[in-house]
Amino acid sequence: MKVLIIEDEKRAANHLERLLNQVSPDIEVLHRLESVRDAVLFLSARPKIDLIFSDIQLADGLSFEIYKQVEVGCPIIFTTAYDQYAIEAFKTNGIDYLLKPVEEERLKQAIDKARQFVPGLLLEKLMAIQQPTEEKQYKSRFMVKVGDKIRTVPVEEIQVFYSQDKATFILTRDKRNYCIDYPLDQLEQLVNPQSFFRINRKYIVGIDACTDMLAWSNSRLRLKVEGLDEPDLIVARERVADFKEWLDR
Repeated sequence: MKVLIIEDEKRAANHLERLLNQVSPDIEVLHRLESVRDAVLFLSARPKIDLIFSDIQLADGLSFEIYKQVEVGCPIIFTTAYDQYAIEAFKTNGIDYLLKPVEEERLKQAIDKARQFVPGLLLEKLMAIQQPTEEKQYKSRFMVKVGDKIRTVPVEEIQVFYSQDKATFILTRDKRNYCIDYPLDQLEQLVNPQSFFRINRKYIVGIDACTDMLAWSNSRLRLKVEGLDEPDLIVARERVADFKEWLDR
């Protein structure tokens, strides 16, 4: 199966291609494009493609513009960071959507759906969704209790979110620790993924938090964060590649 990836974020494109190689070895990524303009030029040449993975918001516009200008005969699986009600219109019998970061199981389901694609299916439902999607809003501050008082901590001051003894804490830049009322699974959705990365089940680290990194056993990384001396501040092996890409932006 020959695949085209249209994605302007290098990290997201690398992550998707790596997952494709894992879940479906018969897939060959034929090309990767980053803009509406390049995609229109490429698809106008009628390349032999079996499936397209297309981000919705590209640097030069919405990817819907591509399919208004070029007729595409293969299924399209959209990828997006925005989960809004209109996106349900994409769920047809050969066209699907994946929320970023793309998960392996959802990717398998989408590929299975694409393999059942009937060329005669129309794309009108896709073209109907042309309103720009609103940018996702992430939390800008958290409320914490200090004695009998309550204060707010701006996200910019937070270095690490971590769980300990069934509670969740934040470590700030001035090396203070505060308890907050959010589990890490929820926090992972509330904070900007450009600024924070979940390295394992116990820690979400800020992009400027690490003072040092050490190669660790089983292809893992151990991090050093000033003010947090924890032996399990380790990047899980399956997250190391994405973590390095996240840092190297």
